[in-house]
Amino acid sequence: MPPAHPFDDDKLKEECGVFGVVGVADAANFVALGLHALQHRGQEAGGIVTHDTETGFNQARRMGLVRDNFTSADTMQILPGTIGIGHVRYSTAGSKGQTAIRDVQPFFGEFSMGGAALAHNGNITNAMSLRRELIERGSIFQSSSDSECIIHLMARSMGRTIPDRMEEALRKVEGAFSIVAMTRTKLVGCRDPLGVRPLVLGKVGDGWALASETCALDIIGAEFVREIAPGEMVVINSEKGVQSHFPFRPNRSRFCIFEHVYFSRPDSILGGRSVYETRENIGRELAKEAPVEADLVCPVPDSGTPAAIGYSLESGIPYAMGIIRNQYMGRTFIEPTEQIRNMGVRLKLNVNRALIKGKRVILVDDSVVRGTTSRKIKEMILDAGAAEVHFRIASPPTAWPCFYGVDTPQREKLLAATMSEDEMCEHLGVDSLKFISLNGLYRAVGEAAGRDKNAPAYCDACFSGEYPVAPSDMIDQGFHAKTAAE
Repeated sequence: MPPAHPFDDDKLKEECGVFGVVGVADAANFVALGLHALQHRGQEAGGIVTHDTETGFNQARRMGLVRDNFTSADTMQILPGTIGIGHVRYSTAGSKGQTAIRDVQPFFGEFSMGGAALAHNGNITNAMSLRRELIERGSIFQSSSDSECIIHLMARSMGRTIPDRMEEALRKVEGAFSIVAMTRTKLVGCRDPLGVRPLVLGKVGDGWALASETCALDIIGAEFVREIAPGEMVVINSEKGVQSHFPFRPNRSRFCIFEHVYFSRPDSILGGRSVYETRENIGRELAKEAPVEADLVCPVPDSGTPAAIGYSLESGIPYAMGIIRNQYMGRTFIEPTEQIRNMGVRLKLNVNRALIKGKRVILVDDSVVRGTTSRKIKEMILDAGAAEVHFRIASPPTAWPCFYGVDTPQREKLLAATMSEDEMCEHLGVDSLKFISLNGLYRAVGEAAGRDKNAPAYCDACFSGEYPVAPSDMIDQGFHAKTAAE
């Protein structure tokens, strides 16, 4: 399946979202709703596993959107039970177009003490070496996903319970993981010691829920209880409630700062902060750092909207919807002919000509990746008669690939990896281009002193090149990871 649209292909993508519930009737319906709320984290495929005392474990894995696959009575009837987990995904970096049903999570395994299913958000940076070792010892893999390594490591563990086996398996794993898993009676959640990817706990009636974001709790009417802490494992069942322990060596949290910039939904809460308010703060900080005389501040919809509002409020320049997004342009649009493909972003975005003509326009976007979309948007704005076009970007230059669960192009395809800010400005053909500084971004997310270069509060490797967990497999293949000295 080719990328749905050129506009989508020029955005960084989270690779998945996870959700689970226990102690509720018709758990699959809750899971489907939660996955629908997390659809922005993965649109290529989804899966649900449930357990019922009469039918045992039941699973359904489908390609495409949740709304197209998990809303029919026929599908939901094959997923009975009071406990269930689910997963939505994008394919991993480098495998675009190769998504197969065998790679769709949750993964399921039968162990001596019973079955277990597992859904994983993140990326295992030593997956290739683990996979090689496991295959040499007789493991037979059914998918190309790095997450399947966890199931095989659990199978080789001598732990007495499935949570014990998961602990032992995760101690051998490097990288980032937020995991939601289930046994016949228990819901299990775990975050890696750095807490790179998000995971939250909610209360729904007499039951419990785990989700990648709080917006997935809202859709099922669950009460947000707290975030799962970095390095924490929770084991939840109807009788004992939530049991928490910390199986990993304590470490300083390095949550993904790009969750604040783009990945998470604006109506979610991260670290006790509204994502929307944080993005508005980013826009305000950007206006302080990179002012320019102009007539209008316009967002690149939809991800640039909160930052554009913040920029407008801080600068005093009027905010306007200069670009309109076609909300009905889905991923199932007609297979594009060459003529339609050349229309580029016009299928998804259109300029409000009456508003733009003769104006000096500030366009606010969340990021610049390859720059292809930014060039096309600039051309659309100029074609509509804009006098000037100024880009303001609500993140620092994305110059390094992510190995912790984000679909990132190879480094040489990242515009900021090969060009300076001035060169990018010339390449895009705009009157000015400015990115928020890394210190400015840290201030906007609540770090008043900016970024502590000796102990950063977030993972910002895509901007700084400083990886909190060495990408072992990629280094083995010749990738040069930036050192602290650099």
